[in-house]
Amino acid sequence: MATTTKTPTAYEIDAAPEVLEFPDNFLLIDLCGEHDRNLADVEQKLGVQVVRRGNQLSIHGEPDAQKEAAEVLTSLYERLEAGRAVEPADIDREVRMGVSEKGTVPAVGDQMDLGVGDRVEIKTRKKMVEPRTEAQKAYVKSLFKNELAFGIGPAGTGKTYLAVAVGVNLFIGGHVDKIILSRPAVEAGEKLGYLPGDMKDKVDPYMQPLYDALNDFLPQKQVEKLIEEKKIEIAPLAFMRGRTLARAFVVLDEAQNATTMQMKMFLTRLGEGSRMVITGDRTQIDLPRGVSSGLRDAERLLAGISKIDFNYFTSKDVVRHPLVAAIIEAYEADDPK
Repeated sequence: MATTTKTPTAYEIDAAPEVLEFPDNFLLIDLCGEHDRNLADVEQKLGVQVVRRGNQLSIHGEPDAQKEAAEVLTSLYERLEAGRAVEPADIDREVRMGVSEKGTVPAVGDQMDLGVGDRVEIKTRKKMVEPRTEAQKAYVKSLFKNELAFGIGPAGTGKTYLAVAVGVNLFIGGHVDKIILSRPAVEAGEKLGYLPGDMKDKVDPYMQPLYDALNDFLPQKQVEKLIEEKKIEIAPLAFMRGRTLARAFVVLDEAQNATTMQMKMFLTRLGEGSRMVITGDRTQIDLPRGVSSGLRDAERLLAGISKIDFNYFTSKDVVRHPLVAAIIEAYEADDPK
């Protein structure tokens, strides 16, 4: 992963810049971005200076940084040639992942045997989703290969977002018949019974992040129709008791707030033709003092079982605002453990 360094001064700029020439000037404009913001992003992330002259980009800086910037810009241009847009997330992914993935792009969901080194893309109705770190890529591959997988790590690492994207992909590809998304409705200050409205009104605030993820991948009207047809279910963990979930893609989010008994209950719902994903952050347990986290117990008890895969994320995998990673690292450094 590339590290962020300061922009070099005039005295630090290499005398022999890397020069790239692009045949399509219109695509070059898109590559540079409005007011050259894409170039500025590459400069800031890789510690280089990029100068545009006509249909050429000159990259100044340390030789290794020049080479990396050239590979990133070339890969982004090829993305534009393929008819796809370049957004800040795409620049971030190219910088983090490098361009070792160039080549065959498997049709995820249609071809589940993903080769090492292949670029991983998740097709949904509204957008193409791509992992932005190596840990995210390994996680997505794990979700397609394993019937039961865990994603454990800090906030902002894409655990739930990518899981829902994979669920949508498998659903629209006919690999599963329904999507079931669940979270523990852990109370924080207010008792559910005291909140206004019917049960749906009471629990929907807890489920909102799951609605948000779905609406990123499917048109809102389709989401509403599928929920009405019960092909998509979004419900508190307690609602899973007594069910057998067959041919479903099932996600348990915020699993650190499930008790040991709740976790056992949920895991044993797995039915024929289903896939289950458990996501959580061990540093954000909201259970009452003295109540054991089901996520921690599941790690301890299930780690040795084949076909159950554990995927771990760190602050380096945070893909929200850069400050989120810095905040997580500060808290981790202060944790006495």
